[in-house]
Amino acid sequence: MIERVESSAAAPARGRILVIEDDPDAALFAVHVLATRGQFDVTHTADPVVALRLTMAQPWDLILTEAELPGISGIDLLQALRRMAPAMPIAVLTVHEGTTVALRHLADEFLEKPVRIAQLLATAADLVTNGRRALTLAPSVGVDWPPQRQITRKILVTR
Repeated sequence: MIERVESSAAAPARGRILVIEDDPDAALFAVHVLATRGQFDVTHTADPVVALRLTMAQPWDLILTEAELPGISGIDLLQALRRMAPAMPIAVLTVHEGTTVALRHLADEFLEKPVRIAQLLATAADLVTNGRRALTLAPSVGVDWPPQRQITRKILVTR
């Protein structure tokens, strides 16, 4: 299932965020805060395979994902997302204080649950702004953009 919530503000949305979260309460919290208080357009899915397909099909300003999802490890998910869109900001939500070194190298930011509203909003705003800045520089620094869709399709087919 995919849930999309657009910013309720009259002004244009501040960015597009994909939330990947299998806990319904945590997902509702993140989507509500980011859409209503943060004025972002937010799409939510609990399914990591659907999230990978959405990442291939649409541009995102930020991906906010749970570290532990059913059917895929956090490392596998982040590696797939990085292959698809190396410059896209990724924030990881986790209940664990100590995360693996591999996850730390793949994510731009870690948020420990329960996350505070101000921290979620500030992190999202900073990552969206920095991600857009990096994207404008991408052609000049040789970042692989647009994403490598062939590699991603292979990952999705093998799952």
